[in-house]
Amino acid sequence: MTAAREIAPAKLNLALHVRGKRNDGRHDIETIFAFCTDGDRLSAEPADHFSLEVSGPFAAELGDAEDNIVIAAARALRDVSGTSAGAAIHLDKRLPVASGIGGGSADAGAALRLLTSLWGIDPGHAIAVAPQLGSDVPACLLSLPVRGDGAGDELTPIDHAELSGKPVLLVNPRVQLATADVFERWDSNDGGPLGDWREGGNDLQDAAVSLAPQIETVLAMLALQPGAEAARMSGSGATCFALFASDEARDAAADQVPREWWRLATSLR
Repeated sequence: MTAAREIAPAKLNLALHVRGKRNDGRHDIETIFAFCTDGDRLSAEPADHFSLEVSGPFAAELGDAEDNIVIAAARALRDVSGTSAGAAIHLDKRLPVASGIGGGSADAGAALRLLTSLWGIDPGHAIAVAPQLGSDVPACLLSLPVRGDGAGDELTPIDHAELSGKPVLLVNPRVQLATADVFERWDSNDGGPLGDWREGGNDLQDAAVSLAPQIETVLAMLALQPGAEAARMSGSGATCFALFASDEARDAAADQVPREWWRLATSLR
């Protein structure tokens, strides 16, 4: 049987405002999610049990496959749906780990879509499971432009048709940042309500820079590139991105990225 396939698109926070800490230990945020056309890749075939094979440039940075969020998503979806099916899953890990662009959350969202299709079950089961797996997973399940409130899991669809197909360059100085560590460094100042993302920013940037000063260098490099229209850090970092006026400008900027940094020239969905 032909394997089912899904892309786990890289997630971008076009803007992210932190409003305060919640009683459950998480933080109230306001953010605008956007997704790229490229990312990790998953495939799956029917099987009696679950298995996960990982390959790709960043496979070595993941831990034991049994602890991977993809397996957690698969088990949770099976339990909720009542199916007895399993799956042999393959993850092609192309996005850096702990980098602020979805990573595991995108993989979990893709796994839920993939197995919903493979098993022929109600998509509502995936929607029910997603919030249990992480605050970004509901948005990554959709992989469409949405506004996130609450812990980022209260979603409102938005119309950003003007950004569809927009050239974007992602750059990471090959630094891993744990989300919890960055939030721990947050200065506790309410970033204020988020309106138009263009007028917003990322309230976690200073905290991330205190842990990874290279972020400032990346942002400065992106902002100076001809045709760059906006340069921001995504999520809790350390990946930064810039939107460009044209594919040519984006590709020229990609050529300027130091060889030791990770880069991805792509477009918004």
